[in-house]
Amino acid sequence: MPIYEYICEDCNHHFESIRSMDEADSPISCSNCSSQHTTRQLSTFFSQSDGNNNFVGSNNRGCASCYSKKCSTCG
Repeated sequence: MPIYEYICEDCNHHFESIRSMDEADSPISCSNCSSQHTTRQLSTFFSQSDGNNNFVGSNNRGCASCYSKKCSTCG
């Protein structure tokens, strides 16, 4: 199940909760003050790569799924 981030509108407390996707926007109590005035926040994430491009056609290697030059996807 995904981890969702929330903020309490009453005490400004930020907290996380593991919930199903169906429950993501359902009311949840603040873990600090138990208020129901909470809002789900947009989560951010960090991504890092080794600098290689694995996009379709990059380096003339074909598509990212097969790395060949002749498949039904990339021709």
